[in-house]
Amino acid sequence: MLGRYHYHQIFRKSIIAFGTVFNNLVIKRKTSDRSNPEALESYKVPVMYGPYQKFLAMIAGEPTPERAGTQISLPRISFEIKGLNYDVGRKLTPTQFTRTVPPAGSSAESSKQPAQYSQFVPVPYNLEVELNILSKNQDDGLQILEQILPHFHPSLNVSIVVIDETKEERDIAIVLNGVGYQDDYEGDYTTRRTLIWTLNFTVKTYLFGPLDLQKD
Repeated sequence: MLGRYHYHQIFRKSIIAFGTVFNNLVIKRKTSDRSNPEALESYKVPVMYGPYQKFLAMIAGEPTPERAGTQISLPRISFEIKGLNYDVGRKLTPTQFTRTVPPAGSSAESSKQPAQYSQFVPVPYNLEVELNILSKNQDDGLQILEQILPHFHPSLNVSIVVIDETKEERDIAIVLNGVGYQDDYEGDYTTRRTLIWTLNFTVKTYLFGPLDLQKD
């Protein structure tokens, strides 16, 4: 049963869909133009995959000629996978099959004989994802937070193509489990301050087995 190669890239697609949700956030700050004290400048918040400790280490690193002009800027968002769990609550009967007609234009659809794809029902899995908002002042972090939280009550659905051959789409739920806060300021007045908002999410995705092409 095992040993038959298949790879639908579902975990990769799910985490890309998660990151895409947050890739258009902006903050606004007052400019230094004294003639117009109400003028605002917009800054797009970068989103990157990886542990936030990595970015904190880059911030705290001693400046060197090699790093000139590459100093990390805040605010920014980082996220990473923290765990993977089977979701018993979404379990389906494992012996059931699904059947799909090949989409128009595919090699299977253009075959002279009628054909259809068959596959066992998907297995539900939850990706535990941690998202961190790093900012150097309170207002930047709160601006980002207020643009995120109203969309999760407590979940947000996004659609991904789970099987490329059949073009099947599935809605995956991104559930916000909780929000934490940390002020990373320690030391004297010369130490750079970093405020961290931590949001814990569960991405409810599915895993599919190999795909069979059956001809009538």
